[in-house]
Amino acid sequence: MKIRYLSAAIVSLFSPIAFALTPFVVKDIRVEGIQRTEAGTVFNYLPIRIGDTVNDDKVSQAIKSLYGTGFFRDVRIESDKDVLVVIVEERPAIAQISFSGNDEFKTDDLLKGLKEAGISESRTFDRSLLDKAEQEIKRLYLTKSYYGVRIKTTVSPLERNRVAINFEIDEGEVAKIKDVKIIGATKFKESTLLDLMTQETTGMWSWWNKNDRYSKPKLLGDLEAIKSYYMDRGYVDFNVESTQVSITPDRKNVYITIAIHEGEQYKISTVKLAGDLIVPDDELKPLVKVKPGDIFSRAQINDTSKALTDRFGNDGYAFANVNASPDIDKENREVALTFFVDPGRRAYVNRINIAGNNKTRDEVIRRELRQPEGAWFDRESVERSKTRLDRTGFFDEVNLQTKAVEGTTDQVDLNVNVKERPTGNVTLGVGYSQVDKVVLSAGIAQNNLFGTGNSLSLNLNTGKTNKTLALSYTNPYWTPDGISRGFDAYHREVNTDSDTISVARYKSKSDGVGVRFGVPVTEDDTINFGATLDRTNIETFDDSPQQYVDFVNQFGNDTTTLALTAAWSRDKRDSLVYPTTGLYQRVGLELATPPLEQRYYKASYQIQNFTPLNRTFTLMLNADFGYAKGYGGKPLPFYKNYYAGGIGSVRGFDDSSLGPKVKNPDGSDSDEALGGNRRIVTNAELLFPFPGMKEQDRSVRLSVFIDGGQVWGEDQKVKLSDMRWSTGVALSWASPIGPLKFSIGYPIKKEEGDKSQRFQFQLGQIF
Repeated sequence: MKIRYLSAAIVSLFSPIAFALTPFVVKDIRVEGIQRTEAGTVFNYLPIRIGDTVNDDKVSQAIKSLYGTGFFRDVRIESDKDVLVVIVEERPAIAQISFSGNDEFKTDDLLKGLKEAGISESRTFDRSLLDKAEQEIKRLYLTKSYYGVRIKTTVSPLERNRVAINFEIDEGEVAKIKDVKIIGATKFKESTLLDLMTQETTGMWSWWNKNDRYSKPKLLGDLEAIKSYYMDRGYVDFNVESTQVSITPDRKNVYITIAIHEGEQYKISTVKLAGDLIVPDDELKPLVKVKPGDIFSRAQINDTSKALTDRFGNDGYAFANVNASPDIDKENREVALTFFVDPGRRAYVNRINIAGNNKTRDEVIRRELRQPEGAWFDRESVERSKTRLDRTGFFDEVNLQTKAVEGTTDQVDLNVNVKERPTGNVTLGVGYSQVDKVVLSAGIAQNNLFGTGNSLSLNLNTGKTNKTLALSYTNPYWTPDGISRGFDAYHREVNTDSDTISVARYKSKSDGVGVRFGVPVTEDDTINFGATLDRTNIETFDDSPQQYVDFVNQFGNDTTTLALTAAWSRDKRDSLVYPTTGLYQRVGLELATPPLEQRYYKASYQIQNFTPLNRTFTLMLNADFGYAKGYGGKPLPFYKNYYAGGIGSVRGFDDSSLGPKVKNPDGSDSDEALGGNRRIVTNAELLFPFPGMKEQDRSVRLSVFIDGGQVWGEDQKVKLSDMRWSTGVALSWASPIGPLKFSIGYPIKKEEGDKSQRFQFQLGQIF
């Protein structure tokens, strides 16, 4: 006898079960109707086991449980004597998902979004999820301002109870911001506030940055930027009252309206420090950036809180907390500030744990750390450690975090987490400069050799004027206290027999080997010294300058030089690639000494300063001085002369064209430069990011510059009035194939005979 019970569809509508069941003991269970689903899966979800007594409640519970898995379209339970028969109708499986018309998003991105919505290939098909899938696709398109997107879904049945789903997408047009209005702005111009926003109407760079597409997260960031602007200028009561975003019926244009309440400007009435002030007042007061009478500034208050926190951290208080509490007097429009200090307990570093260095040895990381184990925690030393690790160039990311040691109140562990970057590379490339024209380059380098921190490189460059083959090896920690040692070997060829360069004609081939050392004096100061043995072969031409010919007649075509070098440098720049603040200085000396035949010295001094004017603009000032002379009755070798002009010194003038010129037979100056033994180059440059580039993208930078410079010969008197000046705009790009530089320079002081060159560029690393 068979007894049939209600299907899952009916059970879901009526409860309890309408038909009475005579309870019986299950002696066996049989599953019918399954095609892809394993019988074990059904048994796993079935709440009835052999030996159980079945009644109405258990049958109802079993049907609901199996139906709830989502695997089955229908579930029925029957009895065949003492056998429980479970009959299921499986839902179809998704065999494939396809898209058409999706140009803005890659198919993989859409599939990822659908997977999060519960739809992917091989999963059970549930038609109720199609609406959710369409909404997910629309959500993705709305993030790109495709408000007119339309989606048509087609489900096609396939053999073996499978289906294919196709999403036909009509993306429509991108909705762009047509207008942005700020209502209520009286203290500042609306245009000033709009300049603070990334969301903007279509402009010159919109094709690149896409800031004319509405984005809610970007708009929220813009509102915070406007609020910060007001709060930093004393408007404590500032508030964004409403934000309205509307889209036209054709879904092509977006209008944004922001209503603000500015309030009145407040000043600081009093500033107090309260709490446990364990640091002397004379050390804390200079850190307070706000003074009575100043206009209220949230940025300065935050800077003060951070400076105080860092100061306590320098004395071992790793968990110091400084909170600024404002007491607002609305009647007098004044704010009384109290900085409450809670230094916490003083802590020392128990252990330093290093993670993420799969290749780099622990010792390479530890030698850069300035925070030792077993010493009091020092926040300044921790920050300095991070900076030194960043400067190695071995890591993409460096994070230093402190964690309290469990069970103690005065110990912390310092966790150093690094993400290594590839430090070895093989390069094959083509560069271009207006001097060397096409330059073929090849190189192999490993800046972290076998994880030791040592560097080894071999480079080959070919150019019409300059050719170089160079081998270099450096051990930055030749001694445990940080003295570096390096070796160099090179072969260089110079050929100025070209119309592309303004230097007088000669050829030279140089081979040399050298050793160098670097001694760190402080964290920012380094003394370098070394020695190089160089042998140079010189070839002159019939029309070479008489000075060149006289030098060859005196010393022959082959000259050997032993040059000793010494230099002191101080580098306080915040970055080597994209500096925005800090001072750099370098003093250098090259001395050719006995017992070899050449006798000369070259002294140089460079000072460079970066000053941030605001978050966008940085002012760079640079001055470079050089002086060279022979001694002991020997002349300065002409191939050691200084030159100026071009993209590396005074832009807008032809490369190496400034200074003394070769004399024509009639006594007039020719176009060929001789170079000189004294040089001055100055640069003032206003640096700013490339418009439309993200703030964190530091590969491209624009600038407006003023350059000045000149070269003088030994028989000339140095006169600043002789200097040539130029102005223009420049672009630098740290491209994947090497540094790229463009400049458009206009000479603003030019004398007769000077050769100008408005557009100059260099592509690729020229060694």
